[in-house]
Amino acid sequence: MRVIAALGGNALLKRDEAPTIDNQRRNALVAAQALAPVARSHTLVVTHGSGPQVGQLALQSAAADPAETVPFDVLDAEAEGQIGYLIELELRNALRDQPSCITVLTQIAVDPDDPAFDNPTKPIGPFCDAEEAERLERSNGWRFARIGESWRRVVASPRPLQILQIGGIETLVAAGIVPICAGGGGIPVMAGEDGAWSGVEAVIDKDLASALLARDLGARALLLLTDVDGVYVDWDTPAARRFRRVSPETLAGFPFAAGSMGPKVAAACDFVSETGGIAGIGLLGDTQTILDGTAGTLIEPAAQTEYWD
Repeated sequence: MRVIAALGGNALLKRDEAPTIDNQRRNALVAAQALAPVARSHTLVVTHGSGPQVGQLALQSAAADPAETVPFDVLDAEAEGQIGYLIELELRNALRDQPSCITVLTQIAVDPDDPAFDNPTKPIGPFCDAEEAERLERSNGWRFARIGESWRRVVASPRPLQILQIGGIETLVAAGIVPICAGGGGIPVMAGEDGAWSGVEAVIDKDLASALLARDLGARALLLLTDVDGVYVDWDTPAARRFRRVSPETLAGFPFAAGSMGPKVAAACDFVSETGGIAGIGLLGDTQTILDGTAGTLIEPAAQTEYWD
């Protein structure tokens, strides 16, 4: 079975964890140990988030030369290469004589007229206070949004339309190689009137990019792995209940947070509705058991709703 496993941005950098390479190496090892059993028994493709890393790279760029910051498509590529390397190294160590791994810097086309460019909502980088957010808005022209008691930079998040390297990724999969691709939602690009491609100042949602990749590769399962053990109704209330099995139609009747669980549920439901496959949402450490239906939340066509006790 072809399985797309999408690691959340927290896979390599936990919440409130210092963005050091040592921390990311340690977390990459944990991710590789969770993914290795799936790679041994299924055809695995890995994607990942990069919000914390690309935000840190943006800050480093601005600090080095505020007058000439690195374009966001280049930052996306840098983060995708950095994270892909760390995952590839640890997954290769975990698999040993099993399938090889290759990181693919993945360009994904977006629509230049996507309304997301007029309404930036994708949070990236570290949290800061109101004073720091105001200073960075003035000095760098960045936009910030309040998230809880803190502030975080936001950029446009256009919808992914086409994966330019899909043919190469399919070739790798057919050869028994584990591709690590579409990292951070891929590198956003668009075609000009002359057909030439250019990068875009944006960050594509990783879950939507992963769902597009899963459809294009004919995957049977899409796993969205995060730091929450499943999808909850009435989250963060005494009445909270976690879905065990549920259909896309049932989930459509519930609201989910736009900046966290919302995109995951939307991507999972779209994939299941369009392909008839299955999607799982849950903890990275539960990767194999989510597939088995014994952990996390499994989204299936026409599933009878079940909750965990």
